Amino acid sequence: MKLFLVRNEFITALKANQDTFGIELPEAAVERLADHYELVQEHNPLLHLVGPCSPEEFAVRHVLESLTILEFLLPGASFTDVGTGAGFPAIPCLIVRKDLRGVLIESKEKKSAFLTDAVQRLGIEERATVWNKQFSEIPDPAASVVCCRALDKFTSVLPKLLRWAGKRGSLLFGGPGLREALRANGTLFTEKLMPLSGQRYLFIIEKSN
Repeated sequence: MKLFLVRNEFITALKANQDTFGIELPEAAVERLADHYELVQEHNPLLHLVGPCSPEEFAVRHVLESLTILEFLLPGASFTDVGTGAGFPAIPCLIVRKDLRGVLIESKEKKSAFLTDAVQRLGIEERATVWNKQFSEIPDPAASVVCCRALDKFTSVLPKLLRWAGKRGSLLFGGPGLREALRANGTLFTEKLMPLSGQRYLFIIEKSN
């Protein structure tokens, strides 16, 4: 009963806040997103996939914020998600947009195993490839866009990540510290403040010719 109530709180929060993010979620997608939420909650005590948060915070900060990249992904696009962790932003995007394909890179073995199981249980395994490697160990990100929501020592790793991304576009989540690191790197970008947040941004780096 408790899991049922928590799932309902998550679904209620998704539906209540989707308009704020300019997103309209089909009912089937809402149910799959709730399935993902339950999978994360099931494995979180052991794997520490996300920090402690309420169902509403999970819906807003993890899921709806992840879905803000959809407006920058063209129909049929492929993307590489670096440091996927619990599956953000990749899994919500693949659930909502069936035209997308994603490569999920996660260097920690147990989290990578979780992702492999999750994409199968969520029915998106044909469009999702999980790599248990450091991003720098993969010679060519075979995707049109590179995205990243969280990496250890993100600002210090940033120059390497941008070189690895090459001329592909990049969609990076972060705060003022990441903005300063991008400027210090001489990277041109635009930014979008996340709804319901005062300091979390999506930084958009256009594809180079």
